Amino acid sequence: MASVWAVGMVALLMAGFGVVLLLGQLAEVRQRVATGADLAALAAADRALRGADAACAAAGRVAAAHRVRVVRCDMAGEIADLGLAGEVGPYTVTARARAGPAAAAVP
Repeated sequence: MASVWAVGMVALLMAGFGVVLLLGQLAEVRQRVATGADLAALAAADRALRGADAACAAAGRVAAAHRVRVVRCDMAGEIADLGLAGEVGPYTVTARARAGPAAAAVP
């Protein structure tokens, strides 16, 4: 009987460890997506005067370097508004970032 309890406790501990591991991976991906979104928005705003296609392409390169993907790239003049996503297992983590010169800020 004691061995059944021992096996049950080991299974419970392993399940708990799996949950903690998944939460750690989600936190890492969330941070990577947020950082990638900020830097991609800055890259897009830097290329805004070259056109929306060039700006979004620059954002895509920065996002790819962070192992995330651009899901939305909107340019309003010199303001870049981006949405990025990253995956861990069946979960998708998203982030949004805006960048541009302060003088071009939209209220």
